[in-house]
Amino acid sequence: MRSLYSFLLLIASCLIVVQAQNLTLEDYARPAQFLDIKISPTGKYLAATSRSDEGNIYLQIIDIKTNQIISVRHFTGRDSIGSINWANAERILITLVRDIGALESPVGTGEIFAVNADGSNARMLTGYRADNEKTPASVINYLPEDENYVLIVTSTPNRKGSFSLIKRLNIENGRARQVARAPMRSSGMMTDRTGVARIAIGIDQENDNEMIMMYRKNEKADWETLRRYGQRDGSFTPLSFMPDNLHVLGVSDTQTDTQAISILNPETGKEEIIAHHPKVDVSAIYSIKNGFINEVIGASYEHDIYEEVYFEDIQDKTFSGYLQGLRAAFADKKVNFTSITKDNSLAVLTVHSANHPREFYLFDTRNMQLSYLLNGQPWMKAEQLAQTSSIFYTSRDGLDIHAVLTLPKDKAAKNLPLILLPHGGPHGIRDYLEIDTDAKVLAQHGYAVLQPNFRGSGGFGRSFLQQGYLNWGTTMIDDMTDGVKHLIDKGMVDANRVCVYGASYGGYASLMSVVREPDLYKCAVSFVGMSDLNLMYEHGDTTESKGGLNTLEMYIGRDKARLDAQSAIKNLDKLKAPIFIIHGTEDQRVPLIQAEVLRDELKKRNHPYEWLVKEKEGHGFYKPENNVERWQKMLAFFDQYIGDKQAAN
Repeated sequence: MRSLYSFLLLIASCLIVVQAQNLTLEDYARPAQFLDIKISPTGKYLAATSRSDEGNIYLQIIDIKTNQIISVRHFTGRDSIGSINWANAERILITLVRDIGALESPVGTGEIFAVNADGSNARMLTGYRADNEKTPASVINYLPEDENYVLIVTSTPNRKGSFSLIKRLNIENGRARQVARAPMRSSGMMTDRTGVARIAIGIDQENDNEMIMMYRKNEKADWETLRRYGQRDGSFTPLSFMPDNLHVLGVSDTQTDTQAISILNPETGKEEIIAHHPKVDVSAIYSIKNGFINEVIGASYEHDIYEEVYFEDIQDKTFSGYLQGLRAAFADKKVNFTSITKDNSLAVLTVHSANHPREFYLFDTRNMQLSYLLNGQPWMKAEQLAQTSSIFYTSRDGLDIHAVLTLPKDKAAKNLPLILLPHGGPHGIRDYLEIDTDAKVLAQHGYAVLQPNFRGSGGFGRSFLQQGYLNWGTTMIDDMTDGVKHLIDKGMVDANRVCVYGASYGGYASLMSVVREPDLYKCAVSFVGMSDLNLMYEHGDTTESKGGLNTLEMYIGRDKARLDAQSAIKNLDKLKAPIFIIHGTEDQRVPLIQAEVLRDELKKRNHPYEWLVKEKEGHGFYKPENNVERWQKMLAFFDQYIGDKQAAN
């Protein structure tokens, strides 16, 4: 068998060819070749998932001591690997995904497959092809102290919502035994450190989507309602039981506007905030011990840059020292553990940033040594990427807006053509300092790209989020336009060369931007976007559940006059810019009718438009060749209206 080192050497030799040249559209569209690497609990093996030339994902198990690949596992036909996790020192669990029906994007099947490191005792544990547990399932607790069992959660959905069941699954033979049942429909459950289900969270869809948190003291105790939160209220989201098996770590905005890290005592109901930032949400940094979350040792957040802070008054100073050392070694990058041995002696890390592709490292904590493993996209190098950073500006009504700006590498930041790129969602979503393929592609071809976190975006507090409700086509659009004008005023952007492009809500925002600012934007691209808000109540999967309908009513309301005023299809007489409509025929979230009605109305008006619809694609394109075609046609469209040839006009 080929060794890991020779395998990496082959990759390195391939890189020599691409380092000196620009990335192609095919390079950007190509999915990551290496997806995940996990170290076994004893540190004997590495499990790595890779993508074949045909697109299927396969698993390799590597003996760390000999550097030999000792087994390979792949699936045939439409089956592929979704995730991998070690269940004990020798056995790994795989979740399966499959291309289902018309959609090209793989969908989880609920099947869990187990295999030993040497390839023996391969067995389907759950799903219709399993010998015993025929129900689709997912692992809820890997039980680090029990080598033969994991806890899974199963459910059989129906229109009224299902009751989740927790079962104890034998990872050798697939036999399962029920150990808990959710106390309410459509709820998720969390187990304590011994594997007992003690917290359940669900949505009361009959009561304005109120969230309910239930708790029980032990396996034999009755479930009791611990807290209830309305849709617009702050809430506590549990992450893990702490080492005392009583207190619960979570993120919370019950006492703050932004999400803080807090510790909840479910016996008393008292919640203690341990980390908070006044402007952005924070995430917990915690130590790991014996396979469990051990202690909260710090917090991370992203405002103008990504930052981490570490607490002084902690017990696990050793683990904190590891992370702080790694943070210093990889300045301006995000470091995450994919896995760590049970004795914390070896760990696998990922390192990445908005300007640096994801890389994998092996970290020896005893000797404080790092070993480079590989780049998840070995054809992509940091020096080839356009640079991305944060900016801030003030909206016309005084809100502070954070945005992500990507600039071309080979042009001065002066009088650039600009593409406004609003994110989808829109609520609860935000643009981070991460590699955004659309932004990198457009910037490589000479365009500045602005991604504003307009009001309604997530991550900046509950008040900021809710200011977007009912304002999809008004103040949210103004926030985007104000960012464009900010760059124009700074001299970075040519006021005569601005277009807008987005997907989903971003596609809707593109259309509403050119309606509201007909003299600013020279063209617009709507990718799987909505043209008529009224149609969202008639078509699409959002309203298939009571909860989805309640949420949509909160976001956009039911007032037809408001919906008409905020729908591009009802305001086309204001339109000047050419429109490029892109959609997938199998889109269930924003069905094709949203694109068709817009196309038909533009035809009636003899308004310039372009049309690209792909079969077997859903809410966004999955197949690389379809994304390459999309970018080719988008770039030609932008070049026509705001390219370098337009600079002198």
